[in-house]
Amino acid sequence: MPSNLALDRFGARVWFARIMATWGVITMAMVLTQGPMSFYALRFLLGAAEAGLYPGILYFLTKWFPLRQRARIIGLLVLAQPISGIIAGPLAGWLLSTHGAFGMSNWQMLFVVAGLPAVLLVWPTLCLLPETPADARWLSNADRAWLERELASDRAAHKLKQHGNPLAALKDGRVLLLALLFLPFPLSIYGLSLWLPTIIKAFGVSDSTTGLLFVVPYLFAIAGLLIVPRHSDKKDERYGHIAAMSAFAALTLAASAWTHDATLQFLLICLSAFAIYAAQPIVWALPGQFLTSAGAAVGIATINSLANLGSYFGPWGIGVIKDTTGSLAAGLYFLAAILLVAVVVSFVVRAALAKSSH
Repeated sequence: MPSNLALDRFGARVWFARIMATWGVITMAMVLTQGPMSFYALRFLLGAAEAGLYPGILYFLTKWFPLRQRARIIGLLVLAQPISGIIAGPLAGWLLSTHGAFGMSNWQMLFVVAGLPAVLLVWPTLCLLPETPADARWLSNADRAWLERELASDRAAHKLKQHGNPLAALKDGRVLLLALLFLPFPLSIYGLSLWLPTIIKAFGVSDSTTGLLFVVPYLFAIAGLLIVPRHSDKKDERYGHIAAMSAFAALTLAASAWTHDATLQFLLICLSAFAIYAAQPIVWALPGQFLTSAGAAVGIATINSLANLGSYFGPWGIGVIKDTTGSLAAGLYFLAAILLVAVVVSFVVRAALAKSSH
């Protein structure tokens, strides 16, 4: 939240560059780790440095795209998650199989390679990223005027007003409801992705085959992000898409836990990835219906922060269930149950936003 307020104060170009510089430098500084305490300290600093990037970009996009286009646009942004998984997994595996370079071990090289791109992108960001559509040289005057009319129309249609105290968003029950709606998605994504190699390895395949199969669910995720948010924008409908994708993901995860056929289980997990990723951008299209300006910066950051607690509870919950039951299948049932919560909450959110618009 402080990061998004700083973004609103100092501008996207400077603040995104700051985030990438500190994030990249601290990532590379992980090579200096000497023991548990230095590891914990650097990991804490790393989390603090990068925490504002994702909600900051989401807030930045509200200044550029009308509400009716945001699910598709945010879907393109979220594509970075599965694409990074496709690239980083094999690259990390290759680096860890080497003996390092420049006097560093293989794990140290991994952190240097992970942090360097962020540092290299600082200067292009400072030079090329426009703050607002008014600063975009590639837009004509007619384009800028059209976009301003569209954004003004959104503000009028949803009665959006800038409040004097942006922290008022913290007391808005709709913000907490959206956090609850979004929570099942990072919970299930992190829970599934961190345990997916174990699930695949249980099929009886080699380490190299496990690495290749690990990529396939991300390909399904990319397809979901390209298809479903675009359809949501086209139909101008959000809640049915969120509920349908959540229910489909819950069904396929539960079925994957139930079946004993390795091929069918893997296919069902891939279909789950399609639906879980596809729903996220549509959820992020909702805050713009009642948040604007600095209030949107605070609200989006709050939703993201609270919901991303799921990234801890997902892997942890599956681990506890596996230790208790001795089976990963029960963990998949746990994720399916959490996704059913999103189905219910989507209708609660629809009622709350409809009530506030009148």
